[in-house]
Amino acid sequence: MRFTRAIFITIAAAVTAAAFAVAAWIDPSPMTKAILPELKDPEIVIRKSARVLEVYDGGRLVRRFSTVLGSSPELDKEIEGDGRTPEGEFYVFVKNPKSRFHLSLGLSYPAPDDAERGLADGLISREEHDAIVDAASEKKMPPQKTRLGGEIYIHGGGIARNWTAGCIALENDEMTALFEAIPVGTRVMILK
Repeated sequence: MRFTRAIFITIAAAVTAAAFAVAAWIDPSPMTKAILPELKDPEIVIRKSARVLEVYDGGRLVRRFSTVLGSSPELDKEIEGDGRTPEGEFYVFVKNPKSRFHLSLGLSYPAPDDAERGLADGLISREEHDAIVDAASEKKMPPQKTRLGGEIYIHGGGIARNWTAGCIALENDEMTALFEAIPVGTRVMILK
C-alpha cells in the first residue's frame, strides 16, 4: 500500500510539473521578457532563404525567430509592388505601436544603394535620389512613395505562409519581445 501511494505521489508531482511547463510553453505572454534579454549593442540579421530573424548583442547571437516574407521572397526588391523583400543594410527608423499587424519596426528601405540603382535605371528622379541619401545620412525615414517601393517593416501577424507585400512577419508574441528590445537606429542586415 505504501509503495503504491509513493508511486501515485511521484506520478502526480511529475504530471503537475509537466502541466506547468506546458502551460508556460503554450501561453508565452508571461514569458515575453524572457524571450529577449536587455540588449546593450543590438543588431538584427534576417536570412531570407532560411526564413529566420536573428538578434545579436555585441556580435553574439541571442535569439532566432522564424519569419515569413513577401509573396516573391527569393529575389531582391526592385520596384513598388513586386512582392519582394529587400536585401542589404538598413536601420530601424521608427517603432510603430499602432501597426495594423500588431507592432512594427520601420526599416530604412530604400537605402542609398537602392537610390543609385533607381537613378541609373530611370526609376527615380535626382531629387528622390538625394532625399534617400540625405535621410540615410541623418538616420531618418527615407521617402516611402517612390517607384522603388517603401514601407518595409518587421511586424507581427503570424508565420503561416509568405503573405506580406515585402515585409518580414513574426508571431505576435515574438514581435512584442523584439519591439520592446530594439531601439530606433538599430542596424538591420537582410541577406539572401
